[in-house]
Amino acid sequence: MIKLYDYPQCPFCRKVRITLFEKGIQYERIVVDLKKKEQKKEEFLRLNPYGKVPVLVDNGVVIYESSIINEYLDEKYPNPPLMPSTPEQRARARILIDFCESHFHVPWFNIYAELNFKPEGERDLELIEKSKKELERYLRRLNTELEGRPYLLGDFTLADISFVPRIALFDTLGIEVSPELKNVAGWIERLKSRPSYRSLEL
Repeated sequence: MIKLYDYPQCPFCRKVRITLFEKGIQYERIVVDLKKKEQKKEEFLRLNPYGKVPVLVDNGVVIYESSIINEYLDEKYPNPPLMPSTPEQRARARILIDFCESHFHVPWFNIYAELNFKPEGERDLELIEKSKKELERYLRRLNTELEGRPYLLGDFTLADISFVPRIALFDTLGIEVSPELKNVAGWIERLKSRPSYRSLEL
């Protein structure tokens, strides 16, 4: 059976759990307590020398980095497919995944960290507002990407899955979607309607 080394609140772990759910793959979940620095213990570092979750072990094959894990799962367990069928569209999916992980995640995490890791009186309110404005710019880009499509590439793919863990906490973090971004609003409602979204521990 597949083993997933996981931390419940980690968005990168949530991304992998969504993929496993969408594919109906059974797995053993092993929680790594990041607060206790269990990811830095020697036994864990033998699995992932970077000391990060998630890590997936499939019949002795060890894979880390969430996007690599998700592509592995899609190739090894192809039904239902979560990547497009053409090289051009797969490249587009990877561009959007990178946009999420390298750009969208940064202001989102700034807000998350300020609200969750600091007492109210010590929060950087200027950084929070700046990050919200940056996220709005990124949401406008997504609104354009979604024009005429129910999901980012038409069908539901790993690109959509990358955004789900961040979107799932919008309400909690006070991140609002402008009413004029109707494509994004519809996309979010479609994401929320999926059983894999409702399976998340929020």
